[in-house]
Amino acid sequence: MSFSGDTKGELCREGLSRRCCAQAEAYGVLLFCNTFQPGEIRITTECDPLKERLPALFRRAFRVSFDVTPADEGGKGSFLIRDREKIARICEVFGIAWDSAVSLHLNFAVLEEDHCRAAFLRGAFLAGGSVTDPEKGYHLELATSHGAVSRETLALMGEMGLQPKDTTRSANYVLYFKQSDRIEDFLTTIGAGVSAMRVMNARAEKTLRGSVNRRVNCDAANLDKVVSAAQEQIEAIGRLRERGMLEGLSPKLREAAELRTGHPELTLTQLAELCAPPVTKSCLNHRLRKLMELSRGES
Repeated sequence: MSFSGDTKGELCREGLSRRCCAQAEAYGVLLFCNTFQPGEIRITTECDPLKERLPALFRRAFRVSFDVTPADEGGKGSFLIRDREKIARICEVFGIAWDSAVSLHLNFAVLEEDHCRAAFLRGAFLAGGSVTDPEKGYHLELATSHGAVSRETLALMGEMGLQPKDTTRSANYVLYFKQSDRIEDFLTTIGAGVSAMRVMNARAEKTLRGSVNRRVNCDAANLDKVVSAAQEQIEAIGRLRERGMLEGLSPKLREAAELRTGHPELTLTQLAELCAPPVTKSCLNHRLRKLMELSRGES
């Protein structure tokens, strides 16, 4: 199952003890589902836990049953209500009057309590939401065909401190998050704490991997510099040897030359410790620079 499916499965394990929260969750489902019209309610899903939850949810919220339910054979299936009396009973709960309403709007009066707001967003995610596997990226969205509902849900989420962004895609209005911490907050709010923890863990692992990679790259870059510098020093010493200049150097410079050519793999610190007596890294570096100057004919 996908991460999005796992998250919906986790949400579907939430109990239905409070009728007000069942109604709020069903409200989210209806406003973010495939079809919510005077003549038909259609909720299409391939999430098996949601298929099990919807009949119980609508019984608890409205005391109604679906006219058509999908066969128990997996894949996508649709829940339908076409009975006018059932639809009227559902609309009455939310104060929806189809004859006078040009478009659907959010009835904030039924979402006054924090637990009902969380339940509403849970239903919205179950019906019209998706979330990307955090191992691949960060993206969570809620999509609805009702423009006013999207704008008003955006305002509701803003009041809850969630702050999504909004856009349009074809005939849908989309609210979305692309920051991992905001996705964590949203999932925690709607009751998907385990999924929120998976996002958090994925972010921590990516941060750790990034830190390790930067360290490795930094170490590799430093090693390249050491190798390059050592090669230049060895080439300079080779030119001095070809010119017969090494024997005329001071004992300290000859020692530096012999150590560098004899131990090309060592760092300056390691070479400095081999001097007799040992010297500082800065001191040995000064001697090697002097050798390179002499190889270039500089005084």
